[in-house]
Amino acid sequence: MPSSSSIPRSFAPPKDGACDILLIAGEHSGDQQAARMLRALSKEDNTKRVCAFGGREMEAAGAQLLFDMTGFSVVGLFEVLKNYGFFKVLAERIVGWIEKYRPKTVCFVDYPGFNLHLAGLLKKRGISIKGGGNVRAIYYISPQIWAWKAGRRFKMAELLDSLAVIFPFETACYADTSLKAEFVGHPFLDPGHVSPVEYDASSPLLFLPGSRKAAVGRIFPIMLKTLRLLGKEKALVPYPSQTIKAVLEKILKKFPDLKYRVSLLDDTSSFPLRAKAALMSSGTMSLNCALAGIPAAIVYKANIFTYLAARPIVSISYLGISNILLNGSSLLEYIQFAARPAVLAKRMRYCMDNPKARAEALADANELKRILSAPNKTGAAGWLLKNANAALPR
Repeated sequence: MPSSSSIPRSFAPPKDGACDILLIAGEHSGDQQAARMLRALSKEDNTKRVCAFGGREMEAAGAQLLFDMTGFSVVGLFEVLKNYGFFKVLAERIVGWIEKYRPKTVCFVDYPGFNLHLAGLLKKRGISIKGGGNVRAIYYISPQIWAWKAGRRFKMAELLDSLAVIFPFETACYADTSLKAEFVGHPFLDPGHVSPVEYDASSPLLFLPGSRKAAVGRIFPIMLKTLRLLGKEKALVPYPSQTIKAVLEKILKKFPDLKYRVSLLDDTSSFPLRAKAALMSSGTMSLNCALAGIPAAIVYKANIFTYLAARPIVSISYLGISNILLNGSSLLEYIQFAARPAVLAKRMRYCMDNPKARAEALADANELKRILSAPNKTGAAGWLLKNANAALPR
């Protein structure tokens, strides 16, 4: 459990004397996508002074990293409540930094529970434009209001000056609000994006249990039990941080018979990962695999209380975004009680051994690329630059 004692009492000032853009991303996937946008921005305008509450990817892309938030990300109602004190302190100190140093634009990236809370504090304290202040508040990667909590769109319109969405159907979700949503294309279709995964019929399986400790703790054991049923097959398991590596190693110790069949890999130095099939959680990497045409299945298991609480309010038929975009595809999903090793092993055999599996995955990949391509060449970076250069309202 994260402790508020791990949060500095104050964060460093902008090293360039001022901050034009502050990026805030609370988890690994948001850190990666923000970094991609920042690299593209630098090609358009390399004069912007950028700070970040996020992770090492943004730091490598040129931002001044004020605090690494990616090791503390959680998901689910139960997990959020359990760590409420930590996030309350973190939010207060981030808002204090913004109030003191007044970045021209704050760009929130995904992670809606925390980021929209921050946006609310900025308005309440008169810091953001919507609160009568001089800090522009914008948002990149919309919360999944099409899945649940659709009413958040009206609150977002009260807090934000601009929104960039990465799925084309999301613009319509905000049509009845004052908040303009702009489709900027998906970052995985950016010209400079290099896929972290590739299909290779001669390579091992790829296991992707996720980037959050609690979820990995529930999903990885199911994957290992599935591997036991697949003869001598081997699996590659990338990890996004040392925190997740420690979780994986602890679980793997309980499966000594699989010690030489499972390889843990640092995902920052092992790309591209080559695989003949994948078993994965529903996170960002599931879309990477779908776009690479890798036959795969999604497995997900939430905290039982979170799952039961979410069932009545979740309004989508699929968990994986590729399935939502395609209204179903070859990527089958095994959620909660359906996530049984015997069933998953049968599906993995089909993905590995049947040529139809690869053909189906390729067809899905081509359609996804058509749907997700940006409508213009500047994409998210152009949207960010436009907002960073915008004059304050009179």
